[in-house]
Amino acid sequence: MRSVRVRILAILAVLVIAGVGAWQLLPSGEAKTDAITVGTSDVVTSLDPAGAYDAGSWAIYSNIYQSLLTFKPNAVTPEPDAAESCGFVGQKLQTYQCKLRDDLTFSNGRKITAQDVKHSFDRIFRIKSEVGPAGLFPTLKSVKTEGRTITFNLSGRDATFPQKIATGAGAIVDPTKYPGDKLRVGNQVDGSGPYVLKVYEPGKSAELVPNLKYRGALKKTGEAVNIRYFKTSEELQTSWDNDEVDIAHRQLPSETLADLNVNDPDVRVTEAASAEIRNIIFNSRENSPFGQKKVRQAVAALLDRGPLVRKVYQGTVDPLYSLIPTGYIGHSTPFFDAYPSSDPARAKQLLEQAGAQTPVAVNFAYREGDMYTKETAELRRQLEKDGLFKVSVQAVEWTKYQKEYAAGKYDMYTVGWFPDFPDPDTFSQPLVGTGNVLHSGYSSKKMDQLIAATQQFSDRSRTSGDFKEMQALVGEDVPLLPLWQKKDYVVAKSEVAGSQYLSDGTGTWRLWELAWI
Repeated sequence: MRSVRVRILAILAVLVIAGVGAWQLLPSGEAKTDAITVGTSDVVTSLDPAGAYDAGSWAIYSNIYQSLLTFKPNAVTPEPDAAESCGFVGQKLQTYQCKLRDDLTFSNGRKITAQDVKHSFDRIFRIKSEVGPAGLFPTLKSVKTEGRTITFNLSGRDATFPQKIATGAGAIVDPTKYPGDKLRVGNQVDGSGPYVLKVYEPGKSAELVPNLKYRGALKKTGEAVNIRYFKTSEELQTSWDNDEVDIAHRQLPSETLADLNVNDPDVRVTEAASAEIRNIIFNSRENSPFGQKKVRQAVAALLDRGPLVRKVYQGTVDPLYSLIPTGYIGHSTPFFDAYPSSDPARAKQLLEQAGAQTPVAVNFAYREGDMYTKETAELRRQLEKDGLFKVSVQAVEWTKYQKEYAAGKYDMYTVGWFPDFPDPDTFSQPLVGTGNVLHSGYSSKKMDQLIAATQQFSDRSRTSGDFKEMQALVGEDVPLLPLWQKKDYVVAKSEVAGSQYLSDGTGTWRLWELAWI
């Protein structure tokens, strides 16, 4: 999922705050009824599930929409939510069926039917938004219904299909409000999740109230929550300092996170391992300077992740040397093996072999934002310091940015990625498969064969060899260049309970876990 998107990794390392006694866990004489305010610098691209495939959008989707399946915290296997039951039919892993619950209604009171589920999937492919989630379902051939039964017919074996429909891409929408051939306009939502969107101001705020009509996997719907969206981490920091938000998540400035005082009795800090990663994406089309593999390899030979980790992110990220992050089946380190340290002489030799005239002029785009400005400045410094590249940079608003890199307007660009589901497949087909959602132009028959091979087995341990071979091929072809793997921090006031369950290192926000002490 694009970041602005494994539960295997999300083992919470809760930092116990000194001075927080057992008495603080008991309700006070006067219970607070105000909405809990959560601040974030994430961006919501669209309130329509057919029009977004990014972490900021999917975070709110998990609260206002419902999918057939859902994940409990740290689970790797989804369980029924809107569905009563789900499972593959036969052993071929090409037919998947779900039976819809019979007690579901949208927040507007309309009863949910199996036809609504079919409509929700069909419109994704009919609309096929350039920033939508169609690319998550390359094997989905058709959706059929009979009574409360929904049958998904796949073009090939796909053991990860249940996990895919448990994501924001599987959100069920009301056909009377969401047209089949275009995105819904406006700021209204009709879903069946644990919350109802009461008020929404794009880029500013969202007011959520518990959905009393919700029926599904959750046993409670939580407190009222107000989400405040900030353009930069510095703005979020100011709001936190001014006591205007009760929780800050994704993301306070790196300097603040690095200097958190875990002994402050007024603050609760949760640090979680995370599978959020960030890559440089190369435009591999023929008309781009990076259409040649050796030019991409030259950038890999120049890159030094150390200054990014230490200077830009203050140790709140770890260097990443692979397509698949630490903690996943098949993880390896092909970029460390092939490019163990910055080597300008090797980079120069690769450019000479490519017949490239130095300095190679490239444009480098990034999503506007304070932390990304610092990151891009460091990357530009590294590329230009030996005279091998001449880099022009531009910061672009997130929604425009997605559309323009999809159109191939940039030579290189950076994109963060959240896992869509807890399986290494979420880092393979969407990122390096033919027609990938990063729109890099990269296509490899061998890569597509490896991706298909990893989708053959329900026993995911059997995929390890293919995933390692896939990563070795990424290290050779360099369609993207891994930069870092992030840690996840939630910072909350001491009177807010449940903040340690808000995030498990993925893009899912469990706002229903929050409550006043």
